[in-house]
Amino acid sequence: MSSPVEDKSATQCNTEYDALKRVIICQPKYMAIEDVINDVQEKYKDENIDVEIAMKQHKEFEKLLREHGVEVITLPASEKFPEQVFTRDIGFTVGDEVFVAEMASDIRKGEEEALEEFLEEENIDYQTTVDRVEGGDVIVDGDKVYVGISSRTSDQAVRNLQRDLPNHQIIRVPFDEKYLHLDCVFNILSPTTALIFPEALPAEMVEMLTEKYTCIEVSKEEQFTLGTNVLSIGDGKVFSQPQNKEVNKAMRTHGFEVIEIDFSEIIKSGGSFRCCSMPLERE
Repeated sequence: MSSPVEDKSATQCNTEYDALKRVIICQPKYMAIEDVINDVQEKYKDENIDVEIAMKQHKEFEKLLREHGVEVITLPASEKFPEQVFTRDIGFTVGDEVFVAEMASDIRKGEEEALEEFLEEENIDYQTTVDRVEGGDVIVDGDKVYVGISSRTSDQAVRNLQRDLPNHQIIRVPFDEKYLHLDCVFNILSPTTALIFPEALPAEMVEMLTEKYTCIEVSKEEQFTLGTNVLSIGDGKVFSQPQNKEVNKAMRTHGFEVIEIDFSEIIKSGGSFRCCSMPLERE
């Protein structure tokens, strides 16, 4: 897990769309649906995950990240953690602060230990969150941090973040928690553009977000295939699934370059490109 950059301890993430420089991932070597914790898993629980296909898709994702100049850090996979591929949830970076999350689901508790070990090896300072907060609920745009409120991220955790990030405005975003995390229903692509699945959000929240951003609406069908859960890597480039044709067409219409990768096996567990990546550094 060595890093070629000169200052290994440098961390900086001020947006979801600046050029991605360093990111943490974990291969789906032991991926499986064991405890159903979202609607997507409910659909695929009997079919479950074909690990060979999931590994192939994830390796293509990793390969393309590297080809686009991203330094990729791979955490060791463990048989104990069937959802470890979703590294976004175990930690998040806001400004130069790295937070290690407290996971809500029992099946995911302990995943954060591999992240802590890496951060300590690299002399990267971090804070440990309390009162439940997962990185999939945390979306950063400059001095604003949108935080989804659900059974996975508590209102008390949001108050803690406001205390720990005094120079940021923490914006609470309640949503229908059957959609798992905020980044499954809302995602920011640029200073002016976002993806949104309005059905999952209160009307007043949709109004507030659509006043701030030009919001591309995601259909119910493409939300289910994680059309909102794209990963921006800078310069208007976005990783997205080829199956989400309407989302991809709309993003291209708005000037984005869409990099299509089949992630259909991995999304059976309820997460896609953003879920599978924890940025440490953007610039």
